[in-house]
Formats: sequence, structure tokens, C-alpha cells
Amino acid sequence: MRNKRAVPNTIAVLVSLVVIFPVYWMFATALKQPGKILSATPEFIPWPISLDNFHTALTHGSFLHYVRNSLLVSVSTVLIALVVALGASIALARFRFLGRRAFLIGLVLVQMVPGSAMVIPLYLMLRSVGAIDFVPGLIITYMTFVLPFTIWTLRGFVHGIPLELEEAAMVDGCGRFGAFWHIQLPLLAPGIVATSIFAFISAWDDYLFAYVFLKSQSNYTLPVWLVSFQTSDGIDNGATIAASAIFSLPVLVVFLLVQRRLVGGMTSGAVKG
Repeated sequence: MRNKRAVPNTIAVLVSLVVIFPVYWMFATALKQPGKILSATPEFIPWPISLDNFHTALTHGSFLHYVRNSLLVSVSTVLIALVVALGASIALARFRFLGRRAFLIGLVLVQMVPGSAMVIPLYLMLRSVGAIDFVPGLIITYMTFVLPFTIWTLRGFVHGIPLELEEAAMVDGCGRFGAFWHIQLPLLAPGIVATSIFAFISAWDDYLFAYVFLKSQSNYTLPVWLVSFQTSDGIDNGATIAASAIFSLPVLVVFLLVQRRLVGGMTSGAVKG
């Protein structure tokens, strides 16, 4: 039995090392002394450890202000997407109505459109309503690629919940909302976590839309802040890598905290609906 599992375990370890190494190299490079970052001889374990790059990054510009902007945009995107997607996914999974199939096909087609192809149309639409350089306008923009995936994924989870459970709850005195609150919502927790992580990462990591639609520095998010380390005098490589490491930390922390529910949610959603 052990011999049979040795090969897949070895492959899993090798794949994990390949995936983890870039992240490790980013943090290791950020801890190097500035003069060693571009050394021709790779140094896999930085020594002596230096925090100069992190100090430069944290004191560059209004870092905390950009963190607040990114959190505002990302969390708002997640909350709005979940509220809308929950209602839409339940309607698609539980009810039959005219245009339902066309709507589902539209969700799939929208996800196939690259984000760069939507920059100009969305810019013109936001400009026509005076929403350029307006943070809520950026949040609405993120809905264009976050919401279709969220609806489609949650629909699969709703499909996986037996209808008999809701009917039994309503027979016992619950209304439709009560059945949703006490039966569906707890069972949808893995799917909500999985889709929330996707929505958060999509909004947190975006640079293109934030750079094009936001003009004032006071509205910038962290991805746009990262570009500010590139100046006419060159690129501060150490500070840029340290800033990238800081920028990655929230996503890594959130993922580690909810990894069990995330894996369970993705695997459940893959076989339902």
C-alpha cells in the first residue's frame, strides 16, 4: 500500500515545491541586502537578513491609505457580488422561467471575454455617467467579471442541496426566506467561501481597470501603488519586491484561514449542477 502511494505522493511534493518556490523566492529576495538582489550568484537563503527593503516600501507614499482603498474596493465587491449572486443562483437553480437557458449561456460567454477587451467600452460607459475617478464606479466595473462566475458557481451548490430539505422546513412552519436562512445558507457555506475568495482576489489583484479608471492619487489602490516604485531614475528592485510581498500577504493569510472550506467548496461545485 505504501509503495502504491509513494509515486503520487512524490509527484505531489514536487508539484508543491514548484508552486511554492516563486513565493518563497519573492520573500527571500525581499529580505536580502539591496546590494545582493541583482547578484549573479543566487542566494537561496538570505543572510544576513535585512529589513531595509520593507522599510522603504512601507514609508513610500501613503501606504496605509492605499491599503484602505484596496480593502474598501475588494470587500465591497465581495459583499455586493454575494448578495446579488445568491438570489440569482437560487432563481436559476430552483425556478423555470422564460430566458433561463439564454441567461445561463450568457454567463458562460461573458466569462470568455478577456478583461482588456472591456476596458474601452466600460470607460466610455462610466465617463457618460460621470463615474471616472470614482471608487464606486471601479467596484461596479469589477462586477462585470466577478458576478458571472459567482452566479454560475453558486448555482451548482444550490443544485446540490436536495429540494426536499427546503420543503420539509416549509412544512414545519418556515417561510421561503426561513428555509433559505436555516437550511440553504449553512449548506452553501463552502460555496460562499470559494466564490468569495475568487471575488476578493480578482478585485485585490487588478491593476488595469484601477489604473485606467482612477486618476487621483487619493483613489489609487495597492496595484497602482506598486508601479510608483518605477521612476525616471530607474526601478528600486528591493523596495518593489518587498512591496509585492506585502501586497501578497492578505491573500495568503485569507487563503490559509479558509483553505479547508475552499477546497471542499471547489470540489463540491465541480460535481454539482
